[in-house]
Amino acid sequence: MKKKPFAFRISESTYQTLKRKAKRGHITMTEFLERAITDKDIVVVDGVQELINELKAIGRNLNQLTTLANMDRINIVYLSETKAQLSGIYEKLSALCEVNR
Repeated sequence: MKKKPFAFRISESTYQTLKRKAKRGHITMTEFLERAITDKDIVVVDGVQELINELKAIGRNLNQLTTLANMDRINIVYLSETKAQLSGIYEKLSALCEVNR
């Protein structure tokens, strides 16, 4: 739990830089500054959001199929295409991780 407020003055350009970098990392400016000061890694991997969106779409489709199966409206589902999509996402994610090492 954070209890101590801390304030300091910086130039407008430095403020905008901090704001941009925190936004790019999808974290608050406070969290960004804490990580920077404590030498914690600040890792931003471009392209991950696209993969997350694809995974969410696959998850939604699987949830819908599960619901239909539980309602006895479908009996057989072929998931070879889904498996191929997941393999593609895994390959893209592996490539992104290699680039950012």
